[in-house]
Amino acid sequence: MLLYIHMKSYQTLKKSLLKDKEIKKVYDDLEPEFRLSQMIIAKRIEKGMSQADLAKKIGTKQPAVARLESGTYNPSVTLLKKTARALGSSLYISFE
Repeated sequence: MLLYIHMKSYQTLKKSLLKDKEIKKVYDDLEPEFRLSQMIIAKRIEKGMSQADLAKKIGTKQPAVARLESGTYNPSVTLLKKTARALGSSLYISFE
């Protein structure tokens, strides 16, 4: 029940904040970063891997994976390729 109350409060706050055009623009500009982090998290969970497991497979440490998944870190293409490979996936980059 408490989680539901917090989620409802978050959704209400988010909706209210996104009415501000400047905040909405910044939020929308961050969409690719958040989409990338969501894809990495989903694939890692699908594979039954912890952040530490993924870090070991790509040759880094768990905090680096946490930063990558936070959506606030700008990873190199090399790191993204290693991550995709470790998750049994391929990396595709496109401009639309």
